[in-house]
Amino acid sequence: MQTVHLLLWHANFTEHPLFVLSPLDHCARARHRVTGRLLDFLEGKAIGPDSRLTAQKRLRFKAMLRAVDGRSNGATYREIAESLFGAGRVASEPWKTSPLRDTTNRLVRDGSTMVSGGYLDLLRR
Repeated sequence: MQTVHLLLWHANFTEHPLFVLSPLDHCARARHRVTGRLLDFLEGKAIGPDSRLTAQKRLRFKAMLRAVDGRSNGATYREIAESLFGAGRVASEPWKTSPLRDTTNRLVRDGSTMVSGGYLDLLRR
């Protein structure tokens, strides 16, 4: 795991410049984008959403975290599916052969991977 050190010597960085020292390795492009976003923040500009994630991926990550949270609090897979997709939709077909069951299982599995450190792969893009 990498450590990032940020030292703000003075509050106004335009009078006292900041320096970014970044190795040119496989994560350099990601660090460069993040540095640009930091500069926008320091200049008071709107940062906006991270362009590395589409709206669809954002929704999936939210569903993954909700699924993992439900599972870690003792919810069954069916209860998680009802929470994510609605009880009526889940009840509309047999649970054992439902595509929603498969989707819920994948959300819990992939969410658990993210919580266990897989999120770091997102930061390296």
